[in-house]
Amino acid sequence: MKVMITGSNGQLGSELRRILQKGVSELGPIPKCFIDAKLDCVDIEDLDITNLSDVSRHVCEFAPQLIINCASYTNVDACETHQDDAFKVNSLGARNMAVGAEMVGARIIYLSTDYVFSGDASSPYREYDRPEPQNVYGATKLAGERFVRDFCSRWFIVRTSWLYGYNGKNFVKTIMRLARERGTIKIVSDQTGNPTNAADLSHHILKIASAGEYGIYHCTGRGTCSWYDFADKIIEYSGIKASVFPCSSDEYQSPVKRPKYSALEHMALRCSVGDEMRKWQDALKYFLERYDGE
Repeated sequence: MKVMITGSNGQLGSELRRILQKGVSELGPIPKCFIDAKLDCVDIEDLDITNLSDVSRHVCEFAPQLIINCASYTNVDACETHQDDAFKVNSLGARNMAVGAEMVGARIIYLSTDYVFSGDASSPYREYDRPEPQNVYGATKLAGERFVRDFCSRWFIVRTSWLYGYNGKNFVKTIMRLARERGTIKIVSDQTGNPTNAADLSHHILKIASAGEYGIYHCTGRGTCSWYDFADKIIEYSGIKASVFPCSSDEYQSPVKRPKYSALEHMALRCSVGDEMRKWQDALKYFLERYDGE
């Protein structure tokens, strides 16, 4: 199997590379078709996914059977002030990778987000619920989803949320740093979602790809919580001596509208390849027991 991973230096891309090289994830062995896979792991310094001609040339040279597009402009606040850049990466970049995949007959997986939904729900969103993004990040990711569906015939869209992993920046590492520096932190308690360990997500991405059951999937840690609940468990499990206090979104005064409720339901996983995602608390505890504090 020849596998191309974009955004390979990020927290998801690096985890995918790690388990493909080892042949096993934290959840167990990866599908047999990926054993001894030939990898093409690229990031911004290797390939500009916003340049269609560069993408086409690179994909044709490697001729992957599977493309996992992890490259994304994920800074939600910056997306509002750099809308062209967000659109180029999250939307046109997704289109370009889909065009490349179709040229060589490859399958493509596009990583999307819970932020494609409005956040007005009171129960987890299912894969068939109507997207209605409330900010530029969500809108550009939704446009990317639509481009992938339009330009490639063998596509998977995997929506996830509140991702953290061993490599790169994320909420878990930020909370630990702020807790050590300040001793007291305030975190919003009126936004609800699903924390997701990159190891769990990577394992399921390979399961989905190997089965070939195309479509949209939701893949997150099991169970819901607020950002405050998430931060409180980070402090508890890490053993850092600090206090966490709740605050409202209005009090936090974010410049960007974020969903109040963006939890995702795993209907497609359950009905196809199976849902082995760990409870978010268990996955977080496991992560913190092994994180070396880079």
